[in-house]
Amino acid sequence: MDSDTFRKPALNYKTVLSALGIVFFLTLLILLRKFYYSNTVVVPTAGGTYIEGSVGEMQPLIPWFTVQNDVNKDILSLVSPGLLKYDPESKNIKDDLATLLVSDEGRIYTVKLKEGLVWHDSTSELPHPVTAEDILFTFQTIQDPEFPNPILQQNFLGVTIEKVDNRTVQFRLDDPYSFFASNLTLGLIPKRSFEGVPIPKLEQALGFGFAPIGAGPYKFKSLVQTELSTEITLERYKRPIQPDYRLEQIILRIFPDYPTLLSDIRNLDSIRHVPRNDGGDYMVPRRFKAVEYFLPQYVALFFNLDHTILSDKSLRLGLQLGTDKQHLVESIDESLIVDTPLMELDTTDWRYTYDPAAAQGAFFESNWHLPEKVRLQRLLEIHEANSVGSLQIAPIVLLDTGAALSVSGLLSDAPLGSTLNGLPVQPDSTNTGSWVIALPTYGGTGSLSLGTNLVRLIDDKGDPVDSFYVWRTADNRKYKRASVEQDLVEAFISSRTASEEIPEEDRISIANLYLEKGMLRKRLSTDPQDIRVNDVGDRLSLTLLTSPSPPQYKKIAEEVAEQWAKLGVHVGVIIPETRVEFEEKLLAREYDLLLFGQSLLDNLDAYPYWHSSGIQKLTDSKFDLRIDAYNLSQYSSIAADGLLEVIRQTGDDKERQDALSELQETLKNDVPALFLYSPYYAFAYHEQVKGMEIGALSLHSDRFTTLHNWYLKEDLIFKPGKSWWSFIPWLFTSL
Repeated sequence: MDSDTFRKPALNYKTVLSALGIVFFLTLLILLRKFYYSNTVVVPTAGGTYIEGSVGEMQPLIPWFTVQNDVNKDILSLVSPGLLKYDPESKNIKDDLATLLVSDEGRIYTVKLKEGLVWHDSTSELPHPVTAEDILFTFQTIQDPEFPNPILQQNFLGVTIEKVDNRTVQFRLDDPYSFFASNLTLGLIPKRSFEGVPIPKLEQALGFGFAPIGAGPYKFKSLVQTELSTEITLERYKRPIQPDYRLEQIILRIFPDYPTLLSDIRNLDSIRHVPRNDGGDYMVPRRFKAVEYFLPQYVALFFNLDHTILSDKSLRLGLQLGTDKQHLVESIDESLIVDTPLMELDTTDWRYTYDPAAAQGAFFESNWHLPEKVRLQRLLEIHEANSVGSLQIAPIVLLDTGAALSVSGLLSDAPLGSTLNGLPVQPDSTNTGSWVIALPTYGGTGSLSLGTNLVRLIDDKGDPVDSFYVWRTADNRKYKRASVEQDLVEAFISSRTASEEIPEEDRISIANLYLEKGMLRKRLSTDPQDIRVNDVGDRLSLTLLTSPSPPQYKKIAEEVAEQWAKLGVHVGVIIPETRVEFEEKLLAREYDLLLFGQSLLDNLDAYPYWHSSGIQKLTDSKFDLRIDAYNLSQYSSIAADGLLEVIRQTGDDKERQDALSELQETLKNDVPALFLYSPYYAFAYHEQVKGMEIGALSLHSDRFTTLHNWYLKEDLIFKPGKSWWSFIPWLFTSL
């Protein structure tokens, strides 16, 4: 036998063993994989760079001067937090860099810095801890008379700031102020960074403004100007306080407009503010998700109560009832209608309703009437006066100059010696106990002039017997129009006194009448609505001022003008070309109506906007105008002032709610403004960003209060009590 024959079984045995080994190894891998995935969970992990795009313009990043710039607020909320912060979940102010203790009477606010806090420029060679001196510097600087931000300065009037120890500061208030904690959310500023900078020049500290130093969870790293955007890079900064943040870097790219932003969309993880297209839909890029939210803001039409034309409450009520808010907000693709500036109240159980009929009643009470009604009222008065007494004359006559109007009557009513329009009555030639007089038209005593004439009959003792209104014309066309008008007056009277006998389609109401060339005729469908007038003939014409941005304001203003034109109110819309020009008119109160928005911020405090202390004091000098005069309606009410003060000062929840309810009724009755809607906003983020929940925001930048929950990277970890050592028990259990 060949020896190779005996070697073949050995080769087959090795092959089988190798195959079995491979099968065993593959099976083990499969089991290990199955074990791993069934005993682990996906968890967020630290790392990654988050890039957000926004449209706007960055200004120097100094916390004292960020009131009007949302882009700056976004950056500084991460770099320079305050002693306290707003919590979107609870909607309350809570601790941040410090803890807060408030005295029972609400006059003493004590803040204590948390341990181990240092500024971002701190090094082992040159430590820079956050201390009470930084707190004093941040807030006492605001109180300096030369501080260049008077709006912020108002928040700290009547406040004494004292250092207790190296980490503790007390704010002592002259009067209780339940919203004071909100003022302590202002970004804290390191004293060392501003040494040698004069207080009037703080706004010009550009070294700090373009490389800010804070004590927040992210440190300012760089500012780079690219062809498309201004790019700010922040990097995670390890702090001794919670919470911990996962994202390693935050890059905020600021674009000049939305199309430019979209050109860089592949490099963005989110979009700060997504605009709408012409159809009202948010322009959300593919693979991005949109989160819609609203802030404690409202847009309103503020009535300038300093102007006499709007001092009439009935007129303001008529304008309110005659405004179709639903149609208005739909025209700009909004939906959240508001009827009060007190946004913490639940108003779901009541709404101002669009009621044109009630609006007409309010206008009637205000003595602002459509010209048709003014004319009709006068004709009705003439008709009533002419319908009684002994004189029987045609109310309208067609007489050329030189002709005479014959008027007759009974001598029993007016004996000889009586006069008609100053002319003596003469007995009728028929001797029937009548008299007759020819009233001339050529001038002189008793003559009938063109237009309305009051013909008076006086008896022989000089006592008035009767009077009659006669309208005379020498124009045949005017006579025909006057005849039509007289017929309409008769039809109107019949429609009121004998409406059941007249078919509905034949009845005449004020809505069926139109004034043309001083006389009434039947209204046509093509006739425009005329402008209301008052008793002295003044036309109801109002000026409406609004801002050039956002663009929705222009559309709202035009819609209001169109709606009110149907009410008989003329509205002239004024939209200045620049923001500066608008603000000049706003401060000087150069408007009858102002379309504008107001933000209540986190404390929902309506005091600055509706207390009489916020009224603009107008003088001959523009230098006397206050930029912090937020009472845009120039509204003054002793009742409202008292309630606003109670709301600010009380620490009792029931007293506060009672005052809010009463204030709501006061504002509702006084109608200082027409409240329209609260705008919605949309924030969009890429689907790869996880943990995104923004909550109930008070500012756009409040979305970053939940940034510690956001992440880009994930990892698998064993479930509690599990590890690789659990594989063998799991294997036997599985088998």
